[in-house]
Amino acid sequence: MAVDALDTRILRLLIEQPRTSVREYARILGVARGTLQARLDRLERDGVITGTGPTLSPAALGHPVLAFVHLEVTQGHLVEVGDALAAVPEIIEAFSTTGGGDLLTRVVARDNGHLEDVIQRLIQLPGVVRTRTDVALRERVAHRVLPLVESVGRAAGDRDRPGSGTVTG
Repeated sequence: MAVDALDTRILRLLIEQPRTSVREYARILGVARGTLQARLDRLERDGVITGTGPTLSPAALGHPVLAFVHLEVTQGHLVEVGDALAAVPEIIEAFSTTGGGDLLTRVVARDNGHLEDVIQRLIQLPGVVRTRTDVALRERVAHRVLPLVESVGRAAGDRDRPGSGTVTG
């Protein structure tokens, strides 16, 4: 999926001003509302834009402890364990991984005792062999995508520029 300079500007606005109307985005960008809507529809269809809801804070919801729990799973049980993780509300993300474990989960908890309870629940899941937990102390870089969007947009601009050495079309 190629993201061009206009797409980059659109995505920047969506990130920086998420509550703005499509009409206002079009005015700010100096494009027709139909053009903007077509771009938004394509970005959603292509999976670049994956959501439009608010970003919520687990800490503000009473779960300030963040940990990354690595799970080692018995061979052949990855799907079942992955499905079981979806039933644990404190797991806010889970990924299959390579390396020292099979699954990496992002877990939130009310306090350290609650985190231990969640880990004990995970250990008891059929197919889980062992867990390893890393507790996050402080967020150093908040979840972000804008620098990547801008990098991709710059690269697309370089490819489209005459004399860039890249053949397009």
